[in-house]
Amino acid sequence: MPHDDLNQAHAHSVLPSDAELRVNALETLLIRKGLIDSEALDAIIDIYENKIGPKNGARVVAKAWSDPVFKARLLEDATATVAELGFYGRQGEHIVSLENTDSIHNLVVCTLCSCYPWPLLGIPPGWYKSDAYRARAVREPRKVLAEFGVVLENGEDVRVWDSTAEIRYLVIPKRPPGTEGWSEDALTEIVTRDSMIGTAILPVSE
Repeated sequence: MPHDDLNQAHAHSVLPSDAELRVNALETLLIRKGLIDSEALDAIIDIYENKIGPKNGARVVAKAWSDPVFKARLLEDATATVAELGFYGRQGEHIVSLENTDSIHNLVVCTLCSCYPWPLLGIPPGWYKSDAYRARAVREPRKVLAEFGVVLENGEDVRVWDSTAEIRYLVIPKRPPGTEGWSEDALTEIVTRDSMIGTAILPVSE
């Protein structure tokens, strides 16, 4: 897995941060005291990481592909535009959308911690929070993309965007050829979380 390669290159990055250690200790204490249920907690995390979050962002991307007016508004003011679809709140107070084109490929990172648009993408994956990704995405973005299987062969410029507590980013990936005429629901199903971070390119549809 390319995600694993990033960590293998920097073995120390697999060690949890002080904040992660404190969270793990607190979680263990609450479970032992019977204040939270570990299975319920795992289910909630799974929902936000794999279901609610990425699907929300995918809906936004699919609508942008299908509706030029919506796309223009999304690029102008993403925060207000996604709020109209019900996607707002904590970790989503100020969102900026970035469009991948034939000449520009956008890549998102948070160099300080793991700032991420939770209402749109859910909980950030482990590799997004790793020391290796946070450092190397800025220094050598093309190498990092290649490790994710993204090889830019058409001379696209790579633009790296650093998420902060004030601004979080959503990448609008290029719409795959062969999807003309598809419904928004069908388009939503092909949009991946990684493509909305910039670490994946959507394959050409059959």
